[in-house]
Amino acid sequence: MARSERLLTLLQTLRRYRHPVSGAVLAGETGVSLRTLYRDIASLQSQGAMIEGEAGIGYVLKPGFMLPPMMFSQDEIEALVLGSRWVARAADERLAAAGADALAKIAAVLPDDMRETVEQATLVVATRRALEDKADLSLMRKAIRSERIVQLTYGDVNGAISTRRIWPFALGYFDEVRMVMGWCELRQDFRHFRADRIVDFAVLETRYPRRRVVLAKEWHKQQGIAHD
Repeated sequence: MARSERLLTLLQTLRRYRHPVSGAVLAGETGVSLRTLYRDIASLQSQGAMIEGEAGIGYVLKPGFMLPPMMFSQDEIEALVLGSRWVARAADERLAAAGADALAKIAAVLPDDMRETVEQATLVVATRRALEDKADLSLMRKAIRSERIVQLTYGDVNGAISTRRIWPFALGYFDEVRMVMGWCELRQDFRHFRADRIVDFAVLETRYPRRRVVLAKEWHKQQGIAHD
């Protein structure tokens, strides 16, 4: 196991314990010798990990420590690359740019060998879908975050145009289309609106009367989708 992965494993092991755990237990769980464990703890402490304790007493990781980017494993880096590339194909332009910027910030502080993993990743995603959206979904995401009512001008499958007031609480990203999930005031029920059929929309100043998280839980229950 590479040293960076070993230190990551030690941190993740410490996170599981709320009370001091002995070095022997930590060494056993991480598969290293006691001497190596003590060196790894000292290394993490020098990097800013708030690990309290000492040999013979036990160790505990205090809350609040943020994992530095250089602690990512190879698989985690590839997952980030794949996710960033998928967002660039599936999301709106602002979200796609944000994904690329986030990956660049992570790559900037990675060790040279891991930075090469980012730059030379061989993971690819499908090309951009054929159906493009007319509306700016970055504004829809803002409405969802602020729990604002949205007034839609929407076209159905036959091209008929209607106006709806909805309480948007989620966006679904699929291979061909993007979908806005919301409570429809007209239908008094949850409805799904294809983003490519939204002719226009306006975010109103009025907040909808129920919390977004409550709507999402009820929608998951109605759809029979497990929700953690």
